[in-house]
Amino acid sequence: MGTLVGMTSRIDPLTLEVVELIGTIVARYHEEYEEAAAKHSLTGAQARVLGLLTGGPTPMRRLAQQLKCEPSNVTGIVDRLESRGLAERRLDPGDRRVKLAAATEAGRETSERLRGSLDFAREPLAELSDEERTVLRDLLKRMLGTAP
Repeated sequence: MGTLVGMTSRIDPLTLEVVELIGTIVARYHEEYEEAAAKHSLTGAQARVLGLLTGGPTPMRRLAQQLKCEPSNVTGIVDRLESRGLAERRLDPGDRRVKLAAATEAGRETSERLRGSLDFAREPLAELSDEERTVLRDLLKRMLGTAP
């Protein structure tokens, strides 16, 4: 416990403020994402899976890894998307033991409409110059470890 207190006291006020702001942004994003999903009669998890599937057919196990959940959860989510005609299962042509999930045309259209309705950051970002948005993007990528 003393170690945790020691770590906390070393975090400067600016870092704490940035962390709190990031937390607020994440919370707003999740709230709006859930609302947008509900407007399309989807749960947030269904919308996230559908969004992942718009990138192309994906092994069910990889979806579970990306969502950090059990494969059985993904099976249920894909079942519900499939029953609505938004996703389909396919055998992997390279390994017929592997099942791929893929968005249907209706699923891709639904995902695109859902993403288009997410606008909580659109106006604030529009107020930033191209240079400011580029700096923000690059800093976020750096924080995530994906900067070149």
